[in-house]
Amino acid sequence: MASDKSVITWIFISVLVDLLGFTVILPLFPALLDYYAKSENDQLYNTVLSWVESFRSLLRIPVEEPVTSVLFGGLLGALFSFLQYVNAPLLGALSDKYGRKRIIILSLFGSSFACWMWSGANTFACFVAARIVAGISEGNISICMAALADLEDKKAKSRGMAMVGVAYSIGFTVGPFVGAYMSSLLKADQEFFAIPAYFALAMCLLDIVIVYLFLPETLPEEKRASSLYLSWREGLDLINPKKMFAFRAVEMSSHDRCCVSIIGLAYFLYLFFFSGLEFTLTFLTHNRFGFTRMDQGKMFAVLGVIMTLVQGGYIRRAMIGREIAIAKRSICVLIVGFVVIGFATEAWVLYAGLVPFAYAAASVVPCLSSAVSNYGGISEKGRVMGTLRSLGALARATGPCFASVLYWLLGSRFAYVLGGLLLLLPLKVLKILNKVLAKHAKEN
Repeated sequence: MASDKSVITWIFISVLVDLLGFTVILPLFPALLDYYAKSENDQLYNTVLSWVESFRSLLRIPVEEPVTSVLFGGLLGALFSFLQYVNAPLLGALSDKYGRKRIIILSLFGSSFACWMWSGANTFACFVAARIVAGISEGNISICMAALADLEDKKAKSRGMAMVGVAYSIGFTVGPFVGAYMSSLLKADQEFFAIPAYFALAMCLLDIVIVYLFLPETLPEEKRASSLYLSWREGLDLINPKKMFAFRAVEMSSHDRCCVSIIGLAYFLYLFFFSGLEFTLTFLTHNRFGFTRMDQGKMFAVLGVIMTLVQGGYIRRAMIGREIAIAKRSICVLIVGFVVIGFATEAWVLYAGLVPFAYAAASVVPCLSSAVSNYGGISEKGRVMGTLRSLGALARATGPCFASVLYWLLGSRFAYVLGGLLLLLPLKVLKILNKVLAKHAKEN
């Protein structure tokens, strides 16, 4: 069996390479939509545009607000997140039967095919098809987290989860800049997205090589799920939200099921409110402070640097055995941050609120992921982590819609203050977990 350090190192490299390719598309959405808008006969584009305009009218967003491309991107992002919600437990179930490494490679081949489709997507329908294939295929990160959950040493497991967070921070800081630069190499009236798409394809292929040659298999054959049918059927059960929130695909004691369900609910509630307000942040900075896209790019770069420092330094060392306590503290800090952002009238006050925003973004998800990874048997970690990732995808698919309604109907200040206060819900849920654990410890 490979050392824990080797597993963590190669998973970090694999996730980082994957995210460098995955994030190149993020700054290109407005230009991509402008590119497809030029074709007056693109029926799918015109249909989706009418939906977006209807939603805009429903929220009473002023006509002069340049938000169509953002709402378009939000709709595509919601589609991608919904597909992640569906596929994560299924791929996790397959990895419980066939091993982590094999399914990670399968997922990366699917992502490679999606990048190849995108490179030649000269119609909006082709582009949407590429995003659908990407959403169905992108499951390698949740399986990488399942591989970390296979580790027996809890300290190594926590370090690994923190390092995945570091990879996220670096990837989401560097990748968009790479995509923006590569897209500038060709004129906007050409297929300017081809070079970023080929870069993303190269990253997927490189990741396949890395995983195949260097990533150790963490789930030995003797510890794998005995039946693909049962594993697959239980994975399908998780598409039912009621069963998903209860982690019904995983065999565990009633106490463990209660604990993991509580953590899963807190995870969903946190990401629902966090991702929603994160989605409206570009609106707020543009409307209230006049931020250009370059200003917003610099802002997100600053956030990425802070997140990398937090995850690579403090969180990686401090969260071992203290995941729930740090998650609760981070949510409290985030509440303050959102309230400060809500009342900010000057840029420096906005950045003061964004510091706790970055701190929470760097710590809550890795901490709760690490806490959940302690539950379930060795042959069920794929379903456990796949379920958790599905909860997160469901939150990211629905949270921006909720936040957009608050933002445009009730105002930015009200949306951020209320959104911050609603984070008391996941905080309350985690306090219930402490009571459950204390009661169980007392009884035993």
